[in-house]
Amino acid sequence: MGWYFFMWGLFTFFMWFGTFGKNRAIQFVFLSLTILFWLLAIRDWTGGSGIGVLAGWEGIICGLSACYLAMAEVLNESHGRIVLPIGEIKK
Repeated sequence: MGWYFFMWGLFTFFMWFGTFGKNRAIQFVFLSLTILFWLLAIRDWTGGSGIGVLAGWEGIICGLSACYLAMAEVLNESHGRIVLPIGEIKK
């Protein structure tokens, strides 16, 4: 399982580069997901319960940030204005 999580983390890490130029919220979601996968890999490789707890908290942070981004995207689009900020990049 450790290598499985590591490879998903590596994939997500490369996908994170694809978020450059997008809003800060999606950058945070992908970066935190990368960290989560790698923490889960470390937990499986070492068997450390402390790393597992840290990964759990990181997963909650990642999930909440993804939920916030989803809500912000829908609300901002449906209202035609910024209801919830997502850190838009100025072009």
